[in-house]
Amino acid sequence: MGKFYPVDSLDMPQNNEIPIFPMTAIDEITARTPDALFNGTAMMNIISSCVPSIKDPWSIPSVDLNALFVAIRLASYGHIMEIGSECPACGHEHEFEIDLRHILDGMGKPNYDQPLTMGDMIIRLVPLTYKQLNETNVLQFEDQKRMQSINSTDLADEEKAKMLGESLRRITEITLDLISLSIASIQTPDGNVTNQEHIKEFLYNCEKTVFERIRNYASDLRKLTDFKPLKIKCVECEHEYLQEFSLDMSNFFVTNS
Repeated sequence: MGKFYPVDSLDMPQNNEIPIFPMTAIDEITARTPDALFNGTAMMNIISSCVPSIKDPWSIPSVDLNALFVAIRLASYGHIMEIGSECPACGHEHEFEIDLRHILDGMGKPNYDQPLTMGDMIIRLVPLTYKQLNETNVLQFEDQKRMQSINSTDLADEEKAKMLGESLRRITEITLDLISLSIASIQTPDGNVTNQEHIKEFLYNCEKTVFERIRNYASDLRKLTDFKPLKIKCVECEHEYLQEFSLDMSNFFVTNS
């Protein structure tokens, strides 16, 4: 932690260890507010409260988010967390405990210092900020809801197809914008391009194979900080299986105790 933060957005202690404090009663109420969770303000306020060294939570690199959220949960409720699971073999529903310290230890560290090289083109990437990621997620969610709404209306097929096409176009634009924001620079024999509009124009006009390599490279870097699937053994039939572990903010910062 510490890389990719804008100037004055992070007060890094001399020991390079950022203190994490437990959530307050107000923080817990904030974590239960659906609207604030949806637009990102809830997590911004919780980070400000629990990690005061971070002066601007919106500027946090996305690759630090999962680790920060787990650390806040650890500081607030301890290292044990109960989650529910349904066995795919017998259908038995049961709860089991996970050690969040192991979750943290299993997270990878993407190397953004290693550029993507394609022929005579060198592409350097950066992680998205929390603000960029949140705004993109909100836009994608709204477009998905809009598409569901269109499918459930009684509009004529031609009008419905037109509206669906517009929604798909917007989703494509959001995806392209997301990837362009992940590119810090594109170096070619003719110069080094850092202007975001020029980078976006390049993505819109480049060959499909070039676009896919950039998209996949950026995706692979982001996935390194994703949570690994949990190994589960059913208490009923002893079937062993993998279960995805993700951050559902509506219950991640809620304890049953």
